[in-house]
Amino acid sequence: MLVSEVKGIGPKKAELLKQMGIVTLDDMLSHYPHTYEDRSKITPLAEVQEGMNCYIRATVEKISSHFAHGRRNKMMRLLVSDDTGTMEILFFQASFYERSFHTEETYYFYGRVSRGKSGLLMAHPEFEKMSGPFEPSILPVYRTVKGISQKDLRKISRFALEQTDSAEETLPGWLIKKSRICSREAALRNIHFPADKMSFRTAKYRLVYEELFFLQTGLFLKGRMRQSAGDGICFSHNSAVRDFAASLPYELTDAQMRVLQEISNDMESPVPMQRLVQGDVGSGKTAVAAAALYKAAEDGYQGVMMAPTELLAAQHFETFQEMFQGTGIRIGFLSSGVRAKERRRVLEGIGNGDIDILIGTHAVIQDEVEFSRLGLVVTDEQHRFGVDQRKKLAAKGKNPDILVMTATPIPRTLAVVLFGDLDISVIDELPPGRKKIETRAVSSRRRREVYDFASARIDEGRQVYVVAPFIEDSEAVDAASASGVFRDLKKRFPDRRVALVHGGMKQQEKDAVMQAFAAGETDILAATVVIEVGINVPNATTMIIENAERFGLAQLHQLRGRVGRGEEQSYCFLITDMKSELGKQRAEIIASSSDGFYIAEKDLEMRGPGEFFGTKQHGLPELTVADLARHMPILNSLREDVKDILQADPSLEAPENRLIALGVERMFGKIAEAGI
Repeated sequence: MLVSEVKGIGPKKAELLKQMGIVTLDDMLSHYPHTYEDRSKITPLAEVQEGMNCYIRATVEKISSHFAHGRRNKMMRLLVSDDTGTMEILFFQASFYERSFHTEETYYFYGRVSRGKSGLLMAHPEFEKMSGPFEPSILPVYRTVKGISQKDLRKISRFALEQTDSAEETLPGWLIKKSRICSREAALRNIHFPADKMSFRTAKYRLVYEELFFLQTGLFLKGRMRQSAGDGICFSHNSAVRDFAASLPYELTDAQMRVLQEISNDMESPVPMQRLVQGDVGSGKTAVAAAALYKAAEDGYQGVMMAPTELLAAQHFETFQEMFQGTGIRIGFLSSGVRAKERRRVLEGIGNGDIDILIGTHAVIQDEVEFSRLGLVVTDEQHRFGVDQRKKLAAKGKNPDILVMTATPIPRTLAVVLFGDLDISVIDELPPGRKKIETRAVSSRRRREVYDFASARIDEGRQVYVVAPFIEDSEAVDAASASGVFRDLKKRFPDRRVALVHGGMKQQEKDAVMQAFAAGETDILAATVVIEVGINVPNATTMIIENAERFGLAQLHQLRGRVGRGEEQSYCFLITDMKSELGKQRAEIIASSSDGFYIAEKDLEMRGPGEFFGTKQHGLPELTVADLARHMPILNSLREDVKDILQADPSLEAPENRLIALGVERMFGKIAEAGI
């Protein structure tokens, strides 16, 4: 049933509701309140305090109105009282309310209490005339848009809950009984209009359980589909990976070798590999990817590696050319910046098999790119790509193996959910010789000392990053901008070579600035977080982050990872005024730890899961009530139930599991079409 069929919801309001994603009554029931108004008790006027949101019952003693700021803005004041005291109620644009109140009549008011010239007052509260005995209630407060009131949304919710088909059960009865959760009908009624706090908690638990149950079931199904595919490439059981590792001028860490063994096992299996490799900046993911591509090429297959920027792709290309020197393996490069003649040559080489490994940007997924025998797909910095791009690249081969790499540490509690359809490897060890980056949180009063320190490093032949949270200065926000920092650095260091890079520049401009910095042609680079995923500049040894309190922990760690990439001691300065307790905690965590996974866990605790993923990027369905940061224990508790169900009925075809199959389909779409 459409919300437009509810009495009082005309075409104009229906259109506004549509913009909110509310078209049907079911949509309204899934539009959960974000907070509540507690009208379960009446606060006597003598107990009302400034800053309180409270519900009062008072009699109107006096009504007065006057015009303020011209004749368009009429204000009305009510003096109201109860047995304990008096208070003032204020309404703006009072012409609308004048007929609503009469002296010596009693009303209920709900609103926030503030202090006026003559004492406490409540401005523009919700109100209703007392017409019978007091009925305690807890009312929902929804996120809304201008033109749609809370009364409108509450009216639609109540109407929807009265419809017998609006709260159909989505979980089988045996599971509800086993899990000791309430019915969906009870959950919806008490999430919108809770009878009391316990009813609300019971309802919330049921809805969180349901959402996480379908999420985990869908991810397990996707993983099982991949495991049962069995028609992937069986690469040869050879020593290619170890031979390649032995040929490198440095020794791989134990963690790298462990991950390489996991990759080799996958590649030699008939099940198409889909593996995520997590590793901090500098942990050696590129060498691992190169070894896997070497194995594919040695077996007569082609490999492709896609990077998010032309600069990063070009760096990988140069690195691979050095790594594969003397092996006979032919490498190609493709990006939007490649000239037409070279592009035709590369496309022809890919198509006829003359090129063994292709390195490139999004250009590698274009329709005209056709591989002769694609066997391995590698995506670097996975969080910069959408799941559809990953699918499109994989579709250029016949069930090729897929290796996904990310330098963004994902909390271990989230990784199994975010990449539930991937096997996960972690490179949790840095190469020997890397020195810990000295990290210090300093007040803005000591900014001059920090910049003097950076200048001394430049005198030693080193380079410096200075990062700011915004591109341009703004009167509305008291924080540094990259453009403002750039101008300040030019004045502060007139003899230094200073450059600016930010996300508002064209890609070619950004690449040119970064290439000049990498080539040592720039001393100081003022930037935004656009450098978070950047090229390797071992000579840059100092990172200065202005207004560090405006960055998340994971982001600060990523930025810090731009330095410390060579053998020289590196430094990171977090400039912050430390006004908030949260800012102090972040600075202390970053300064005390270099473990990206520990930092990511702390960031998750402090900021919630939003920092770590967007549903579009990972193909993860939108969660409306569950919070992966707070509700992980619920997810863990139901995981075994999901495994048992799928073990007994892998396709959810049994009649008793029909509701589960429908719930998963609603969340993910048809699993068969959900892809990798």
